[in-house]
Amino acid sequence: MQRKIPFINGEFHHIYNRGVDKREIFLDRDDYERFFISMYFLNTKENDLISKWLDFKKFNPKVQPWEFKKIKSEDKLVELNCYCLNDNHYHFIIKQLRDRGIEIFMQKLGTSYTMYFNKKYDRSGSLLQGRFKSAYIDSDDKLLYLSAYVNKNHSIHGYKEGDNWQYSSLNEYLNKSKTFCLCNKSPIIDQFRDIKEYQNYINVNALQMRESKEMEKMALEF
Repeated sequence: MQRKIPFINGEFHHIYNRGVDKREIFLDRDDYERFFISMYFLNTKENDLISKWLDFKKFNPKVQPWEFKKIKSEDKLVELNCYCLNDNHYHFIIKQLRDRGIEIFMQKLGTSYTMYFNKKYDRSGSLLQGRFKSAYIDSDDKLLYLSAYVNKNHSIHGYKEGDNWQYSSLNEYLNKSKTFCLCNKSPIIDQFRDIKEYQNYINVNALQMRESKEMEKMALEF
């Protein structure tokens, strides 16, 4: 089926998906870590980086992925701007950098993680609910609003209160991340005077999202 709005280079898109039958897709910390690392290593034209990394890590357990291989900006498929990984679904805000970049990245990510998950838990078949969902972000207002939705998604759904969910880009935005930052924050954070102003913005909007059905009007299905 032809996508109604094609992915456009240089434009932002909201990408999301969940486990088939709403099942959990992250069962422990290692699952989250594997998906997180995949977001880094699969965002490139180069193949087999995860396999090379896992082989290298066996003998160099303290080396971080970004120390093993730095992905050059000119080799990236997409620019990650926000993300949140939840028990049974995930959300991204992504800017496409090259033709079919989002499609290639998401296909690699879904295939790689499903193979990992099925092998680990001795299962077969699809893990994610069909093709990932997407929405074109056509204004700055919508970009900022969705950044609040994605960055605070774990809290909005009641999984965890506060701003300390490790697998959300909110930590990057609040300069709390102790690991490598996956996101380019500038398109969002530069529209605010400082980090505190952005934090106030997302807290106010996230509270409204949690208390109302407004997100349903934007086809956010989770």
